[in-house]
Amino acid sequence: MKVTVMTADEQFLNLDVDPDESVENLKALLEVETNVPLQQQQLHFNGKEMQNAEKLSAIGVRDGDLVTMVPLEDSPQDIMRVNRDGSAVNPQAFLQRVRGDSQLMAQLLQNDPSLAQAILGDDINELQNILRTRHQQRTRKQEEELALLYADPFDVEAQKKIEAAIRQKGIDENWEAALEHNPEGFARVVMLYVDMEVNGVPLKRYRGIAVGVGQSEILGRIHVAPIKIGHLFYPCSFTVLDAPNMEFLFGLDMLRKHQCMIDLKDNVLRVGGGEVSVPFLQGAPAPAANPSSQGGDFEAKVTKLVELGFDRASVVQALKFFNGNEEQAAAYLFGG
Repeated sequence: MKVTVMTADEQFLNLDVDPDESVENLKALLEVETNVPLQQQQLHFNGKEMQNAEKLSAIGVRDGDLVTMVPLEDSPQDIMRVNRDGSAVNPQAFLQRVRGDSQLMAQLLQNDPSLAQAILGDDINELQNILRTRHQQRTRKQEEELALLYADPFDVEAQKKIEAAIRQKGIDENWEAALEHNPEGFARVVMLYVDMEVNGVPLKRYRGIAVGVGQSEILGRIHVAPIKIGHLFYPCSFTVLDAPNMEFLFGLDMLRKHQCMIDLKDNVLRVGGGEVSVPFLQGAPAPAANPSSQGGDFEAKVTKLVELGFDRASVVQALKFFNGNEEQAAAYLFGG
């Protein structure tokens, strides 16, 4: 019998099918005709969804009847799903999802440049090859560890390696679960800035996660100093840290004390319950995230890497690419 299928873009397809054909097989035919994966299809007949296991004749489909196809939108979890060989189930959607998240892409460029380049280059084959290769490497490593265990289960060194492998497996599984269900968690922290004056000195106020504060030496404390936000002055206390990469951070304690509200809808910081509103800075007015990266320390790193045989332009580019991290830049230049 002939069945007419109307697609989401209102095209009409005439298909020859057997009355006893299953809905799943009809979807398989439509996948060939429309390039919409079977898993993303939803078929409706007489206003009801057709289930995969049902036969066309059993749900009343007759010769000349009309069936409507509705493509399902992928959830973020579905987009990040992988096949048994490690490749992406829907590589095009995977590319679009990751490439559309600028923060996630920035994180990948720093931590996983080869994967980032495949995504930026819209190279599906390279993306799938990278994912498969890493899956094969993980599988091979697991097989080698199991072989070691069976070879001599009572060997002390073997037991240590197996224990480490078990821990690493847990970490890998946690990583994969996080990447699948919470990919935004791998993005960089976004800093917000506003114009302020502390004790009469103008500066840009950092707002965000105090990265590295826990590792900084506390040099002392300023019990009170006037801080100007907008046109008003507020008394604030400060902890002085040995942290050259952080000029000034207005912390949660002061945000709470002065009843501040971060209004991302209007892109302003409201202070004193709304009596003062100052806009967050964008573009050129905002300070560089790492103002010291181009100083003497940066030049020292450039010199060391150039002495290893790399040309200066490549070294500078690699250091900027990895935010001044000499080890990561060296590994990148060596092809690691």
